[in-house]
Amino acid sequence: MLTGILAGLLAGALWGLVFVAPRMVSGFAGIDLTAGRFVVYGVVSVAVLAVSWRRARKPTWPQAWGALWLSVLGFTGYYWILVLAIRDAGTEMPALIVGTIPIWVMLLGKPQRLRWVALLPGLLLTLAGLYFMAKGTLAHADQAPAALNTIASQSAYWRGIGLAVAAMACWTAFALLNAAWLRRNPDVGATDWANWLGVATGVGGLLLTFTLGTPLPQLVAQPGWPLFALIVVAIGLGSSWLATILWNIASQRLSASLCGQLIVSETLFALLYSFMWDKRWPTITQWTAAALFTAGILASIKAHR
Repeated sequence: MLTGILAGLLAGALWGLVFVAPRMVSGFAGIDLTAGRFVVYGVVSVAVLAVSWRRARKPTWPQAWGALWLSVLGFTGYYWILVLAIRDAGTEMPALIVGTIPIWVMLLGKPQRLRWVALLPGLLLTLAGLYFMAKGTLAHADQAPAALNTIASQSAYWRGIGLAVAAMACWTAFALLNAAWLRRNPDVGATDWANWLGVATGVGGLLLTFTLGTPLPQLVAQPGWPLFALIVVAIGLGSSWLATILWNIASQRLSASLCGQLIVSETLFALLYSFMWDKRWPTITQWTAAALFTAGILASIKAHR
């Protein structure tokens, strides 16, 4: 259990880098950063499989199909839907909706042996943390519908909200189905499964690049291209390939509900990296949210022991 918890927390620490990376290369489009990250994930996975081809486990056709559709659900498809949601509804409300993923994973992934009363403290603490994190966001987002003074803009806004809910549902389903797949295939190692997912995600990353991305000549011509390439490699290797291995380890050793609680660590680390980048201390509200998130993780771990 301790190994699974540490793996889940480390995965959250690596995922958190994705939130500060766009700020480090603010002159580049977010879709280019994400598509590049997925392509790097695929390249690393192909390279690892090529080096260890003789001794590496080969997927069966059903396993390969599972990697393909789960990669769409949890990586490329999820992000593509989220990009469309942000295009239609802005960043605030989609980010808030997607931020509820840990709650849904905890609720839907509860082991039968675990009583609801034992899970309740962690859930309430996490909900309270989300409330404080969303306080400023909601104040801004409440004004959004008033600013939508045409039928077309109102339609686009609510379409974006629906897409954000779909994106949230995609990653929630991925977390639960990925854990279930690993339980049904205990002979498949966490690294092998991460590599199979990586190959499928790399293909999806190429599709994102060619359909939504900036053409490579224009990308290379932009100022700051070397830093952008370095960041893409770093998050592709760390926040995708290594983080997926660590998440698979956590999913193999822990219940889905506890893994759902550990997803909150992604938000905590994202906040930490943002404060470090801004060279400032959190506000009282942010301190409160971070404390509640941490208490929620500890309460959930205690409930699952």
